[in-house]
Amino acid sequence: MTDILIIGGHGKVGLLAAPKLVSGGFTVTSLIRNPDQVAEIESLGATALVRDVTQLTPGEWDDLLAGYDVVVWTAGNGGRAGADVTYAVDRDAALAVIDSLERLRDAGTTPRYLNVSYAGARHHTVPESDSFFAYADAKKTVDDRLDATAGLDYLILGPATLTDEPAEGAAPVTDDLDRSDAHTSRELVADVIVEFAGRGDLGGQRTVEFVDGSSPVDEL
Repeated sequence: MTDILIIGGHGKVGLLAAPKLVSGGFTVTSLIRNPDQVAEIESLGATALVRDVTQLTPGEWDDLLAGYDVVVWTAGNGGRAGADVTYAVDRDAALAVIDSLERLRDAGTTPRYLNVSYAGARHHTVPESDSFFAYADAKKTVDDRLDATAGLDYLILGPATLTDEPAEGAAPVTDDLDRSDAHTSRELVADVIVEFAGRGDLGGQRTVEFVDGSSPVDEL
């Protein structure tokens, strides 16, 4: 049975992904920061693990991640608590995970890694004066760092503007997409996580950007 760790288990995507993964036969652990959320996580069929991703040491990350077949990063402050918290979570903690995966690779045991980012993160044009800049800058830094790694089986997932609409299907991001009006259901992001978590390897893909569409997720 495949053991999966969702980092950011109480986020909207994490809450949608956990029961789908459990229904798919995966063993799911959801990492959360607030112990008050344990009962909700367990009601989804997942195991709750209470940790603060901004406080874990390198050794603690190594011990934690080594126990899983697949690690999913879907944590994020998204700029809501200010730039300092955004950088601490979306950049620094995410980079600490990649550092840990590289150490595990050198030790011969590396989980597959799914990193939820957003479409176009590497080429964002958000000005520094915008409150969204810290989030965009953090995501670009992390995506660039992943692309500079070697020997990791990882995939960057790039949805567009997220919505709470039900998922009806997927479509890949194309060059002619009007990104200003592009949307991706959070449920679709969860479905994409389930799809790629279930693949024995990630097939050499490094980035999958997607929006709401009509095609099956397994065609991405």
